[in-house]
Amino acid sequence: MLSLPAYTPPLSDRFAADGYLRLPSLIPPRLLDDLTREVQRLEKLAVRRDFAMASMDDSPRHMTTLGGHAIDDESTLIPGLYRDRELLAWLGRVAALPAVEVADPLERHVLNILHRPGDTHGAHTDDYPLALVLFIEAPADPADGGLLHYTARTSALDALHATAAHAHHRRGDGYLLRADTTAHRVTALRRTGIRRTVLNFAYTTPDRQRARTPSASQLYAP
Repeated sequence: MLSLPAYTPPLSDRFAADGYLRLPSLIPPRLLDDLTREVQRLEKLAVRRDFAMASMDDSPRHMTTLGGHAIDDESTLIPGLYRDRELLAWLGRVAALPAVEVADPLERHVLNILHRPGDTHGAHTDDYPLALVLFIEAPADPADGGLLHYTARTSALDALHATAAHAHHRRGDGYLLRADTTAHRVTALRRTGIRRTVLNFAYTTPDRQRARTPSASQLYAP
């Protein structure tokens, strides 16, 4: 189980204001070790992606990914963590939304790996309201890249050029993002030997089970 902070109304207020909530040391050490081994095994199935995403202003994608369909087939640990009832209840309270699992197996829980100089997950918003991101690996030094840039309460990707906040995370950290209304991107890795490996858990509401863009199929389809 994840080390979720106790719910308080200020937690919801902060998330509502910023569209982002930092969750340091979210993954307990034993679970982090288990997830690391699982991700190392799954990475052998991951696919390299290098393209500009037309539906997101031609922003770049240079990354290695594995979609939720493959994770469902190969893992019980990750889908079990994704579906945890306590986690879902906590997400719903913090986000003030009736949070539910994403029905589409492709996008519900995915693996995103940046591992080469220049690797980046370019500007975008997500199809679904909530993204919970778990850091399996992360650059220790913010100067090495892999930072989250985000601008709350806008889907205008060019807002990232002028008004973006930035966040650095460490291995074992996590964050919650209001991903459909917060423009965001991950900055490029700047040198050899640096890796940023995350699990991205997508959650939605009962009335929003249909993806708004083809972005997931471009990133995660076999």
